Amino acid sequence: MDKKVKNVYQFKITLKESNPPIWRRIQVPENYSFWDLHVAIQDAMGWYDCHLHEFRFKSPGENGKEVCIGIPFEDDYEKVQKGWNVKIITIFNLVDETVYLYDFGDGWKHTVKLEKILPSEPGTKYPVCIDGERACPPEDIGGIGGYYLLLEILSNTKHPQHKDMKEWLGRKLYPDSFNCIDVKFDDPKKRLKLAGLV
Repeated sequence: MDKKVKNVYQFKITLKESNPPIWRRIQVPENYSFWDLHVAIQDAMGWYDCHLHEFRFKSPGENGKEVCIGIPFEDDYEKVQKGWNVKIITIFNLVDETVYLYDFGDGWKHTVKLEKILPSEPGTKYPVCIDGERACPPEDIGGIGGYYLLLEILSNTKHPQHKDMKEWLGRKLYPDSFNCIDVKFDDPKKRLKLAGLV
């Protein structure tokens, strides 16, 4: 971790409409950008970062205008700020919660709640995942509704789609399983270059 970073931001990320909740608790350096936070969320949740994303929240001013931070693209009708140019400290000094949307097709919505700001621990490499529950749903399953349908199909060997869905998944699924030790964080700067955004 950068020696200049004195504080870390602790966030709880909860996948909306998941029941029981699928969530992660992470700590990230205060100098992180929203792109860096995006990469940390992807890695902690278990997503593959192969779709668009945005952070959305209401401006704390009187107008209550929605602010979007993510990856701008040409046909956007909204003004989307570049996530790599906006530091989390500038926004989370004004609000304590945002919505993080991943994959505009499947529409995975997460609540990103700032729980606390803490002094960094000497010798700790940030970001770090300190808690969480339940496995991340597979990509491209059709959102939260598609995920619960998949679980229903997989639990019923007599379901007409059981064999096909098992083959499509290509692995065993343990929906109640999660261990912080398994979380590996990627370098957000490398990921930004790999995405061809800088």
